[in-house]
Amino acid sequence: MADSGSPYTRDLDKTQANYTPLSPLSFLARAASIFPDHTAIVHGSSRTVYAEFYARTRRLASALAARGICKNDTVTVMLANTPPMLEAHYGVPMAGAVLHSLNTRLDAAIIAFQLGHADSKVVITDREFAPVMKEALALAEVSPLVIDYDDPEFAQEGERLGSLDYEAFVMSGDPAFAWSLPEDEWDAIALNYTSGTTGNPKGVVYHHRGAYLLAQANILTAGMAKHPVYLWTLPMFHCNGWCFPWSMSVVAGTHVCLRQVRQKPIWDALADEGVTHLCGAPVVMSTILNAADADKRDLGGRVVDFFTAAAPPPESVLAAMKDAGFNVTHLYGLTEVYGPAVVNEWKREWDARPAAEQAALKARQGVRYVALEDLTVRDPETMEAVPADGETLGEVMFRGNVVMKGYLKNPQATAEAFAGGWFHSGDLGVLHPDGYIQLKDRSKDIIISGGENISSIEVEDVLFKHPQVIAAAVVARPDEKWGETPCAFVELKTGASVTADELIAFCRERMARFKAPRHVVFTELPKTSTGKIQKFVLREMAKSV
Repeated sequence: MADSGSPYTRDLDKTQANYTPLSPLSFLARAASIFPDHTAIVHGSSRTVYAEFYARTRRLASALAARGICKNDTVTVMLANTPPMLEAHYGVPMAGAVLHSLNTRLDAAIIAFQLGHADSKVVITDREFAPVMKEALALAEVSPLVIDYDDPEFAQEGERLGSLDYEAFVMSGDPAFAWSLPEDEWDAIALNYTSGTTGNPKGVVYHHRGAYLLAQANILTAGMAKHPVYLWTLPMFHCNGWCFPWSMSVVAGTHVCLRQVRQKPIWDALADEGVTHLCGAPVVMSTILNAADADKRDLGGRVVDFFTAAAPPPESVLAAMKDAGFNVTHLYGLTEVYGPAVVNEWKREWDARPAAEQAALKARQGVRYVALEDLTVRDPETMEAVPADGETLGEVMFRGNVVMKGYLKNPQATAEAFAGGWFHSGDLGVLHPDGYIQLKDRSKDIIISGGENISSIEVEDVLFKHPQVIAAAVVARPDEKWGETPCAFVELKTGASVTADELIAFCRERMARFKAPRHVVFTELPKTSTGKIQKFVLREMAKSV
């Protein structure tokens, strides 16, 4: 017990002078005051300096407040990697609201579910996504205020869904709006959904404290010096862009927006804007490497830092990236831990190891971020730590300030996730003698394709709806471009004549296209004596498909 008579507990209270709730919002205010004329955002031919960036976020907060948006209201955005997405990361929480970023690749039914579950009060939507958003809004149980964003870098016409234009809405706000930090750093700042299924909603809630700490940890992990130039090849709707929208303000960096991840725009940005850092799934590396020679640009000997998550890149891809002028670092995390919270810290002495041994070391997920208090591999039933032998399987678990508040409106799932005082990742892995962890399997059979999480169960459910399918199992198939893709093994009814292409088309009509299987194999499914499908056998079979 604390000693109430101790001089360290008397007359040493928290005051406005010595205590302030932690929030990443303070990063932008600082950057704008010190580097007002430094370029904050590049988008096509437009340039926005920090003073203007800060003023626009305050205008956005002011305009939202004028519409009655206040603490703990949800503001949803359906945006590409454009300036309004960056503005929303500051302006929405400046109004006390919670930012909910929609995955732009989802279908209308799932979007409608999220809008209702999040009780969205406002939706800011890019006109490119008008068709799916129109359908989603018609299905949703809520009727949010809709604000349309017309991006000058999007050449096509898009239907207007609301009565308000984003630019006019922002300009209606006060650039000197007196926003304030949260009353409590535990207050919610963002909401991100982990799954497209509606049966057990998983709306991950972030707090200001976690966002503040992870944003700074990114700077340390990436080794960013002052004024880095960051290229947005990672979707900002993924875990709030791994918190990099907030990270860049720490070091007054420049955001280079990229509406679409395409080869020539990437190489042009790398060369013309002097990009120093970028993040993305393995597919982004493939995009860079497979560009036509005419589209590739000379980087003048600069080494660009590339951070990737999902499945470890093949050794051939790592070698090709190095030859092209990129230093690749492998990260690991989940939506529930604000994105990446584990890094494969490379040690200099490993450079002398044989190539095969280096490849094995690079395949490991690594060690905890400086902002993560603890990382472990434990038996999920006994909660005992597994031996550090690199062989004994256990569940990867996290503990610390960059773990979510919990799942929105889902106390049961939250309690299960935090059972035993640790966040249970659902990923199975081993602990090596040097303390580095390595994933071996996913207990929930999640397939990570191009950085997107795909539930094998969800794909199987769709396949089972086909009248000619009697049994189906979906597993991850290794893919050099996407990291992994869904591979379906299917048993058909006697006399059925459906083709693989027809089944793939069937799935694409009923779910987001990226979730549909890329390969379909017709075969009798291997089963145990109790009838359980042996997915480990199918994973081996998928490697040769």
